[in-house]
Parts: sequence; C-alpha cells; structure tokens
Amino acid sequence: MKEVLTMVWAFLNSPVGITAVAAVVLLILNRIYAKKPLWQTLEGTIIGAVKTAEKAIPDDAENAGVKRLDYALKYVLSIYEEVVKRRATDQETAAIRDGIQVVHDQLEESGTL
Repeated sequence: MKEVLTMVWAFLNSPVGITAVAAVVLLILNRIYAKKPLWQTLEGTIIGAVKTAEKAIPDDAENAGVKRLDYALKYVLSIYEEVVKRRATDQETAAIRDGIQVVHDQLEESGTL
C-alpha cells in the first residue's frame, strides 16, 4: 500500500502529473463558471413577459405588482413548458420567478420599462 502511495505521489509531482491535475481543476472551474441560472437562458422571453404584463395590468389595479408578476410568470412558464415539453418543477418555477423580478428591476433602472 505504501509503495502504491509513493508511486502516486511521485506521479503527481512529475510535470505530467501536475499538468493532469491542473487540467482537471480547470475543467471543473470552467463548468462551474459557465453554468448560468435558468432564468438567464430565458431572459428574452422574460423581458417580453414583463413588458406585456406592464401593459396588460393597469397601475391603479389592486395589487398591481403581484398581478403583473403572476401574469409574467404564467407567460414564461407556458413558453418554457412548450420548449422543454414538460411542466416546470417547483425549483424551476422559483428560479424563473426570481429572474422575472431581477429583469423587472433592470428594465426599471435602465428606463426601458
């Protein structure tokens, strides 16, 4: 057992071993960094849904913000379910809802809403 560990340690300290370990670490970091939240993959649809909800629900409506969020969420979920051919899970729905709120805030800050 000790001989095997010595051989592994020697390999890891060789130029080839260091390169292999660095490549694996880089691969893992790239996969972690490249993974986007679900809502970012639907950002165009979310922008359209937010703008449509703003027009469909008047400002003087009772609980206008909640109604607009619900309207936009239903719209985005219908498109999402059409694309992936299944219903969104509770976790996916929550991620999309969060994304709608983020996009709404971004649009409001930029003055394009």
